[in-house]
Amino acid sequence: MHRSLPPSTACPCGRTGDRGRPLAFGACCGRWLGSEPAPDAEALMRSRYTAHVLGDGAYLLATWHPGTRPPDAEPAPATRWLGLEVRDFQVVDDAHAEVEFIARYRVQGRGGRLHERSRFVREDDGRWYYVDGEIF
Repeated sequence: MHRSLPPSTACPCGRTGDRGRPLAFGACCGRWLGSEPAPDAEALMRSRYTAHVLGDGAYLLATWHPGTRPPDAEPAPATRWLGLEVRDFQVVDDAHAEVEFIARYRVQGRGGRLHERSRFVREDDGRWYYVDGEIF
C-alpha cells in the first residue's frame, strides 16, 4: 500500500537544513518521488529510503538500474522504518557514486538495522540509479 505525506511534514529521510531543522517532505524527497530526478546519488538513496517508508514500490523499481533490477520491489508492509543515518557519500567519478547508510526498522516488535554501502550510476539520460550494495 502506497501512502503519501503532506508537503510540510518532516521528510522521513531525516535530512536537515542549514539551521539543523528537518527539511519538509515537499522540499526534500517529495520532489524526487514526484517528477524531478534526484540530483545526486545521496538524494536518490534518501528518496529510496522514503519510498520504503511510504510503500512506494513503483519508485523503487523506477530508480533501480535495469541491469540489476528485480522483477518486484514492493516494500514489506509489516516493516516500520524508524530512521536513516547517512554515514558516507563518495563521488567515484562523474557517473559513479557510493553511499553508506544505516536504516533502522521494526518488524513485529523486533528492532533491526540495515547497514549498507550502496553503489549508484548516472546514465546518459542524466538520471542516477541504484545498482547494488554491500551489506555489513
